[in-house]
Parts: sequence; structure tokens; C-alpha cells
Amino acid sequence: MDSEEAHSAPVARDPGRPAPLECAHLTSGTPRGGRRKDWSCSLVVASLVGAFGSSFLYGYNLSAVNAPTPYIKTFYNESWERRHGHRIDLDTLTLLWSVTVSIFAIGGLVGTFLVKLIGKVLGRKFTLLVNNGFAISALLLMACSLQAGAFEMLILGRFIMGVDGGIALSVLPMYLSEISPKEIRGSLGQVTAIFICIGVFTGQLLGLPELLGKESTWPYLFGVIAVPVLVQLVSLPFLPESPRYLIFEKHDQAGAEKAFQTFLGKEDVSREVEEVLAESREQRNSRLVSVLELLRSPSVRWQVITVVITMACYQLCGLNAIWFYTNSIFGKAGIPPEKIPYITLSTGGIETLAAIFSDVQL
Repeated sequence: MDSEEAHSAPVARDPGRPAPLECAHLTSGTPRGGRRKDWSCSLVVASLVGAFGSSFLYGYNLSAVNAPTPYIKTFYNESWERRHGHRIDLDTLTLLWSVTVSIFAIGGLVGTFLVKLIGKVLGRKFTLLVNNGFAISALLLMACSLQAGAFEMLILGRFIMGVDGGIALSVLPMYLSEISPKEIRGSLGQVTAIFICIGVFTGQLLGLPELLGKESTWPYLFGVIAVPVLVQLVSLPFLPESPRYLIFEKHDQAGAEKAFQTFLGKEDVSREVEEVLAESREQRNSRLVSVLELLRSPSVRWQVITVVITMACYQLCGLNAIWFYTNSIFGKAGIPPEKIPYITLSTGGIETLAAIFSDVQL
């Protein structure tokens, strides 16, 4: 059999390997354009579990700190008074609270710098699994800070949680794009954004006075982080690694074939494997260019500028700051304090619906 026939031949499934989770209504569906969807329940589970334990946590921690703001500031005051014998002055309290809120973003920046090293050594799936260690450390620090009487634990926990978010939001989109067929890659990528919105909404919901938004229960808001962490730790190990990573970094073609078979829900994955192999060969023969070289190249300059401007506008629109300080913003606007939590919840609900609607339109 020559090489061309070998590439076109179906890849036999290992009889010792369990069959992929398949859903008949998924594998037989036909999207717009008349092409068959090749995917399985394993792909759906990977996207949902990955997003729930990653982007959901990021969104949750954007909003969870908003509702208990007055109670946390009271905790800061009491901790300061026990140590120094007097209450904290307003300027210092404002500074400490600003650090508590903003250090989450600083941790995210640190996390993004760690991704390249960790992701290459551990792979996409195991990076997501190891990243849960940051989340567990953060939730223990934040949830136990009141009991320990140390507000520094809350600040440090926010920083570590930011590291978790920076790693998760960098690795998860890579993992989802590399395990999904091209026909649904864009829609599956939107799962990350949808779960961020769901996380924001959940943080606002649990922060209601009727639930965990009370002086005696605000530490439990951070303890909730354990739920998505445990779900991901229990579920993700049973799913394959990214086939693209297996070929590019581990040179494991057999493992990549099995991963494709699991995620796509079909036996013949020779076309998908060959596409990744061709990309790998092309990458070995190409040279990486710097950002400055990209900007100097007329063929891609405007594409780079467009991407930079779009992402800059998205990040600088101030949405995260709104979630951090929603109650304060609505209070300054003259809204009665007893109504603010429910108006805040409505904003998160609208954002979630908008994210879901945009995915449907895609």
C-alpha cells in the first residue's frame, strides 16, 4: 500500500479502547451548507466541563466580590483594629479594597505569561487539570480569611485566582479549537464567552441577601469555587488530550488518531490526521516572525492592527470594572440600596442572554 492509500484508509479502532460517547442526533445532523457534522458527546462533555471549570470560574470571580463589599470592608476594619488598636482610616481602606479588586487582573497577567511554558510541557488537558491547584489554593485562602482574621489571605487568594483565570482563558480556547471539527469550531469557541457570562450571573445570584450575600455567609461565596473545580477534576481525566498537541509536541500519531476518533465520533479520521501532519511539516519548514516584522509586512499589517484594536477596545471598555463595582455605581446613581442587588442581577442576566443569542446567530 503506497503512502496516498495509507492516508485515505480508515483508521482502525483499538478494540481495547472504549468507544467514544456518541449521540445519534449529533453525529447524523447536517449543518447549513449540507455537510455532515462529525462530533460526539465526548466533544460536548469536553467543552462543557472545560468551560465550567475554567471560564465559569473567571466570570464568577468578577462578580462574586461585588455583593459582600460592605461586609468585607467591615472585616478589614476589625482586623486592622485588633492589630493596631484603632480603626483604619478611609484612605487606607480604599487603597486596600482597590488592591483586593484589581489584583485579580494582575494575577491574570501573570497567568498568561505562564501559559506558554506550562502548556508546552503538560499539554492542554493537563494544564487545565493542574490549574485547578491554583483555584483550590485561592478558595481556601479566601474562604478562611474571616475565620483567620487576616485580610491578606483574601488579597492573596484573589491574586492566585487571577493566575488561574489567566491560564484557563489562554489554554481552554486552544483545547476546544484543536479538538473540534472546522464546521463548528467558531460556535464551540463561543462556549468560553457564554460560561464567563453564566459565571458572572451566578456570582450575582448567590450574592443576593436571601442567599450568601449576608455578613455571616459571605466567605461561602468563595467556597462555591470548589464545585466547578471538583467537576473538572473528576471528569477531564477521562477525556483525551488535544490531538494537535500530541502530534506537534509528542509526535504521537497513534494517540492523536484515537483522540480524533473519540471527539469526532467516527472511525475514519485519516483526513483530520493528515491535515495536522501537513501543518506540522509546514511549521517545521517555516520561520517565526516578530510582531515588528508583522507590522512591517504590507500583506498582514492591517489584519494585525485590526485584531489589536478590536481586542484593546474589548478589554478597555470597562466591563470588568463595572462588575467589580456594580453596587457602588448604582448607589451613586440614586437607586435605593434594597433594589440594587436585583438590578445588578438583571444586568448579568441580559449579558448571558446576549452571549447565548450571539452563539445561535453564529
